[in-house]
Amino acid sequence: MTVVIKIIQFVLSLSILVIIHELGHFIFAKIFKTRVEKFYLFFNPWFSIFKLRKGETEYGIGWLPLGGYVKISGMIDESLDSEQMKQPPQPWEFRSKPSWQRLLIMTGGVLFNFLLAFFIYVSILWVWGETYLPTSNVKYGIVTDSTGYSIGLRNGDKILSVDNQYIDNFYQIPKEIILNNRSTIQVERNGEVININILGEYIRDAIKGKGSIDARVPFRPFIVSGFGKTSPAKEAGVMPGDEITGADSIEFKFFDEFQGYLMKNRGKIITLNITRDNKNLNIPVMPNESGRLEVMRTFENIFEYKTIKYSFFKSIPAGFKLGVRTISDYLKQFRLIFSKEVKGYESLGGFITIGKIFPGIWNWQAFWNLTAFLSIILAIMNILPIPALDGGHVIFLTYEVITGRKPSDKFLEYAQIAGMIILFSLLIYANGNDIIKLIRK
Repeated sequence: MTVVIKIIQFVLSLSILVIIHELGHFIFAKIFKTRVEKFYLFFNPWFSIFKLRKGETEYGIGWLPLGGYVKISGMIDESLDSEQMKQPPQPWEFRSKPSWQRLLIMTGGVLFNFLLAFFIYVSILWVWGETYLPTSNVKYGIVTDSTGYSIGLRNGDKILSVDNQYIDNFYQIPKEIILNNRSTIQVERNGEVININILGEYIRDAIKGKGSIDARVPFRPFIVSGFGKTSPAKEAGVMPGDEITGADSIEFKFFDEFQGYLMKNRGKIITLNITRDNKNLNIPVMPNESGRLEVMRTFENIFEYKTIKYSFFKSIPAGFKLGVRTISDYLKQFRLIFSKEVKGYESLGGFITIGKIFPGIWNWQAFWNLTAFLSIILAIMNILPIPALDGGHVIFLTYEVITGRKPSDKFLEYAQIAGMIILFSLLIYANGNDIIKLIRK
């Protein structure tokens, strides 16, 4: 059921983004009295799931969920309809319009995606406000992995600052380190302030999901709230509502110590110490190969979170500020793809990666947050100067505005083909990365 919910959220989010993007092209085309022949959600090679003609435009839903399109008369696009271009230009065609109007038509989709993201962020702050964990409230310090240990971090360290700058939102710290080329972390350990140097290798591994920095949580109370799909603990007889008090009569102070013990004893039988209905039980269980029992627990009421509420009018500038910051952060992430040291291209993902970021339960706040973020991604990706993308058309139109010379239709046709080859190659590479990751698991 979790996978189904993720898929539904992904498809719904994608549908909203595609419709809004294509609506941007559509509206500017209509403003400048340019004929739009088709408006489609998803692509429809060979057949359509649904179609309806209204006026001069056919509206429909395709079966291939790789995006969508509007087919504008007199324009070389994904359809590569060159026959139309052989006919004399008509007043309602794209090619007959002034270059500045064609430029606005082509940038309309990107503009609408940015506006959608800003609108969503404003709405989120107005409805739910902004909740975060202040760094000063991470009272038990941090927990990290072997990659974090390699640069000198230790479980229990309390992060004071990054490059001697205090970061109020604890979960912004990893992003600050990765995206802004930070060089040092200041931590408190056993009452002493220690300076940790951030190595380039750490940034590279952090992009791949290693080097995590999370808030350390106490072991107790460990109340079982559920189980994973295949849970050794459930098979052994552990039940929801049970409190795990230890293992092999060892009492743990922090949850990461318990996780470390399970990892050390993976594939071996250990004895879970359980309290059920005020009775103490000992249940033999074998952690799986990953050193896990696949047991869920709640972490509520451990930390004091801070919530900032916004009135409608205050949410507008705050939402735009959040949108601008998100755009800036994504551009910094995008830069890392081309870094030889960081090798961000190795972490590129496709539809599986995108689908996984949606939560396994329906949460409207999370859904709209992710939709706004994906809208920014779609806008930035579409404005890249690659033929077949909006950015490719913008480059050619900008050239025409500056020089007064229009590229030939044959050149635009070849450029469109080249752009589609590039895009399909990127699509295959990104989704191939997803498949390789699944195989290696």
